[in-house]
Amino acid sequence: TMRQKGLKHMTDQVLREPEHLMLSTVRDPHQSIRQQIVLADDNNHKQKLLLSLLSTEDYDKALVFTNTRAKADLLGTELFESEIRSGVLHGEMEQEHRNRVVERLRTGHINVLIASDVAARGLDIKGIDLVINYDMARTGDDYTHRIGRTGRAGEEGLAIAFINPTEWNLMASIEHYLGQRFEHRVIKGLEAEYTGPKKLKSSGKAAGSRKKKEAKKEAKKGASNKAKVRK
Repeated sequence: TMRQKGLKHMTDQVLREPEHLMLSTVRDPHQSIRQQIVLADDNNHKQKLLLSLLSTEDYDKALVFTNTRAKADLLGTELFESEIRSGVLHGEMEQEHRNRVVERLRTGHINVLIASDVAARGLDIKGIDLVINYDMARTGDDYTHRIGRTGRAGEEGLAIAFINPTEWNLMASIEHYLGQRFEHRVIKGLEAEYTGPKKLKSSGKAAGSRKKKEAKKEAKKGASNKAKVRK
C-alpha cells in the first residue's frame, strides 16, 4: 500500500514524524505454499492440463489466473461446458456482477474462479487452497500477489504455473527475483513434448545459440544498410 501513487504526498501533509514498519515484503518466501511448474506445449495443451487438474486435484476452492480478459472468458466457457462449477472475474465486468461472482465463490455455489489480475489484490476468501497460473504472471510482484490468495492464516496451499516455450524466461526471471527454484511436475498422460531449453544461462534463462545471435546481427546490419541507401 505504501507504494501507491500520491500516498506519500498525503502522509507528509497529515502525519508528524511517522515511522515506517516493514513486516514483510512480496519477496519473502511463502513457507505454507508449495510452488510447482508444469511444462505445456501450447494453449490447447494448457486447457487439457487445466481440466485434468481441476477434475483430479484435491481442493476446496481454486483460483485460475489469466493475463487477459478474453482468455478468462474463453476458459469460463470451457469449464462450464465441462460441468465444472466455475465463474469468471475481470475488470470489464460491472461491479455488481463481480460482487455476485465473488459471493458465489465465498458461499460455495461455485468452487473455481477464473480471473484476471483484478482478483489478485484484495481478494480474501477462506478455503482457497489451489492457485493455477494458466498464464504466467508478468512480474514477480504480480506472481506473489496471485499465489498469496492461498496459504493464508497458516493454512497449506498449492500454486501451479503452466509454462510454455515463450514463458520459460519469464518464469526464470521470477525465480531469480524470488531467490528460489520452483518444483517441476508432470501430469501423467499429458506430458509435454517441450522439455525446456537445451542450454541455460547461470540466471536460469534459455541460452540462445550463437548462430541465431549472428543471424540477428546480420539482419540488423542489413536493415541499417538499406536505410542508408534510401537516404
